[in-house]
Amino acid sequence: MDSLDPLPPERVDAYLRRIGAERPDRPTEAALRELQLRHLEAVPFENLSVHLREDVVLDAAALVGKVVDRGRGGFCYELNGAFAALLRALGYRVELLQARVYGDDGHPGIPYDHLALRVRAADGGGRAWLTDVGFGDHSHFPLDLDERGEQEDPAGVFRIVEAPGPGPEDGAGEGPEDGAGTGMAAGAGTGTAAGADGDLDVVRDGRPRYRLERRPRALADFAVGAWWHRTSPESPFTRSPVCSLLTGRGRVTLSGRRLITTEDGSRTERVLSGDGELLAVYRDRFGIRLDRPPVPLHPRP
Repeated sequence: MDSLDPLPPERVDAYLRRIGAERPDRPTEAALRELQLRHLEAVPFENLSVHLREDVVLDAAALVGKVVDRGRGGFCYELNGAFAALLRALGYRVELLQARVYGDDGHPGIPYDHLALRVRAADGGGRAWLTDVGFGDHSHFPLDLDERGEQEDPAGVFRIVEAPGPGPEDGAGEGPEDGAGTGMAAGAGTGTAAGADGDLDVVRDGRPRYRLERRPRALADFAVGAWWHRTSPESPFTRSPVCSLLTGRGRVTLSGRRLITTEDGSRTERVLSGDGELLAVYRDRFGIRLDRPPVPLHPRP
């Protein structure tokens, strides 16, 4: 279905060490929950390659190498692409799905805006899980793709609803992967059926996060979306470096030179004083060692 090559056993072991996880005896649903949480707490969501002028290669070996060998993170195409390779090697059935992220205008963004995973475990009777380690501040655990009621998660209350058919206002607005739209698209969340193969809206705390297509895709299909997000002045990812990581007590985010820490519901923010402190925060808070600070590709005032 896509071009992800099987990971050899030694690479699987190295990946599991990277995220601090034990190799599961079987590819179970419980193990999937643990693997997703471990990944979110070990591998940051970051767009630093854009601002370091590094290439983004959608190849399984390159994606896994960036996470495992270079101690880096990435954005959705990289993180979920690498995680898909790990899950497959552990025996899970994995399909790549494309999604369009809701922007602040309440409309879905460009095609192939986001890469998410549909995963089936050995013990679930064919049940499909939406697994996503590449959306920044999002669900900590996989979401049941067939459940239309509320799904409780430490990050909020999620629902997966049938999306309405395309309408005259269903345009291509932009939307960063670590933020939610400010309002529902017309009809979203109303339970309007779009058929068994229709799109799904992933909703968090009443607001749509992204519109998910159910058709499986190949990793190469996301090349244009990845190129646009790392080069276009209209992409939210080219405006400023972002690095964010889930922690046991909240989240730590470095946005440009603003260090934002949330612990037990309390948020603090401060501006870093210089390049030395910036590089030290990348190293000490995110495990990322850089030899130079990232410079915004297309800065906005």
